[in-house]
Amino acid sequence: QVQLVESGGGLVQAGGSLRLSCAASLRTFSWYAMAWFRQAPGKGRECVAAFRWSGGSTRYADSVKGRFTISGDYAKNTVYLQMNSLKPEDTAVYYCAADYAASWSSWSAEEDDMDYWGKGTLVTVSS
Repeated sequence: QVQLVESGGGLVQAGGSLRLSCAASLRTFSWYAMAWFRQAPGKGRECVAAFRWSGGSTRYADSVKGRFTISGDYAKNTVYLQMNSLKPEDTAVYYCAADYAASWSSWSAEEDDMDYWGKGTLVTVSS
């Protein structure tokens, strides 16, 4: 059973920063893509950033480009989401997810297709 455990959420003022962590129990994640989704109150779940272990490729939603950075520490089986210049609209529960991605170019972060999910961590940005 693969487990993804998020941490690092909390309350921060607008303009501040937070770093989320996702620790994965699976040790053979080379061909997996790791993604951070978020779900704001009353809204659907959206992918804000994705990263593939093999090659380190990344993708970002337009709403977070230039402010969020996704990265991975293979030795620790941990993926990070560094969030800077936070805005009140970034308030959401942030979920870590993993999906097999043999081809990065043809892979897309579809909520229904993700293989594994964490339980989420709440990020609240006050104005």
